[in-house]
Amino acid sequence: MPASTVVLARPSADGAFEIFMNRRPEQMDTYAGVYVFPGGRVESTDWSSSMLALVRGITPIDAQKKLGSAAVPEACLGYWVAAVRELFEEAGIHFFQQQDSELTAVTARVLSARLAHKRAELQQGKFDLPTLMADERLCCDVGRLSYFFHRITPEHYPVRFDTRFYLAALPEGQTPLHSSEEVSESVWVSPKTALERAQGGNFPMMPPTIAVLRTLAEHGSWNSLRDAFQLR
Repeated sequence: MPASTVVLARPSADGAFEIFMNRRPEQMDTYAGVYVFPGGRVESTDWSSSMLALVRGITPIDAQKKLGSAAVPEACLGYWVAAVRELFEEAGIHFFQQQDSELTAVTARVLSARLAHKRAELQQGKFDLPTLMADERLCCDVGRLSYFFHRITPEHYPVRFDTRFYLAALPEGQTPLHSSEEVSESVWVSPKTALERAQGGNFPMMPPTIAVLRTLAEHGSWNSLRDAFQLR
């Protein structure tokens, strides 16, 4: 099944960077207790006409080219939308903008506070993302996400995902949730430290996650990471 994952990054005090990881609850049916990046399956509403009319930052054709996919362009752009939606549902971080005006520091805080009350309801399926966006007169800035990785779960796993990985900088003024409905705890950690902990046996991760961390660990500074992936 198609899925999207977001690696959220922020600069650290020493000029390097940290990435945001979630630990899945032990009672989950899949990948219980492992550390992952926020993400989940692509839903049909992620590439519906009502949703895509509210997307900014990349076109369906460009999305198809970036993914190198044979899927229809609209479905390709749905991967970006799913990444944004899953990040919001699991961590409370959003890449939304007002449709008719620029967000100021004050209006951004007001919007974030208002969205915090609606996040859990969205995650619970009480309404979908297009409905939330239309009601709040918002658009979705998927241009903040940089696509960089693709993995398909091997055949011997009972649940298989065709996952696209994205990298994004933590938006200014936003703080991710420490836990939520599908997250037992969250942590900011450098890729090197996460890999060292995994090697020590106390930081369980799936192979694709380890592969992503190894790729990111090649960048020794925030500036290097930002420039390589054109983060903003």
